[in-house]
Amino acid sequence: MTAETTTGRGARSGGARWSPGARILWRYRDNGDGHIHICRPVTVVQDTDDLLAVWMAPGTQCVKPVLADGSPVHEEPLATRYTAPRTTVRTRWEGTGVLKLARPDEPWSVWLFWERGWRFRSWYVNLEEPRTRWADGVDSEDHFLDISVYPDRSWLWRDEDEFAQAQRSGLMGPAQARRVREAGRAAVEVIRAWGAPFADGWENWRPDPDWTVPDLPANWDRTPAHTAP
Repeated sequence: MTAETTTGRGARSGGARWSPGARILWRYRDNGDGHIHICRPVTVVQDTDDLLAVWMAPGTQCVKPVLADGSPVHEEPLATRYTAPRTTVRTRWEGTGVLKLARPDEPWSVWLFWERGWRFRSWYVNLEEPRTRWADGVDSEDHFLDISVYPDRSWLWRDEDEFAQAQRSGLMGPAQARRVREAGRAAVEVIRAWGAPFADGWENWRPDPDWTVPDLPANWDRTPAHTAP
């Protein structure tokens, strides 16, 4: 893992910033016991006081949760989806790559998806815990509820059934569920106003052709030695 850093002008508390082209890990903790169960090696596009942008290339080797027998989580009936035994597997990211945009302390990140041939498809607002920075990446926790946003500025909620089931399964209490709903409504207000990042032209961005696909390190689930400022 190469996590080159640079001290950016105006960086919060004088903290280090990752240089464009640096390779870091974008990870999610399990909502139950908090272990890392999703890990995606990504390449830094931009890292400033206002925005962290990273690129997950096609074919990236990632880690994802599966059921104990190796079958996909979404194949488990909703009622037992979050209580059935799980494990993790290494897999390749299929299809086109994903550009991820995250503002500091914001309880969501925005992902951009393209069809083959770079035909822009949609934005995806992933509601999540504000990311914790550490030396080699960022960690978060997914909050189940999501929003799809389309080029015509229409939008719709995603995974409301899973959001409800997570509460029934005890993975999210009433107070946290209210905060997630409030975050979702705040994101919808940004969409309706067509604010950043939707109006910023990121759909026209393209990765550096010299970038190679980052490797998944053997210790992808390591506990951070320290968090970044």
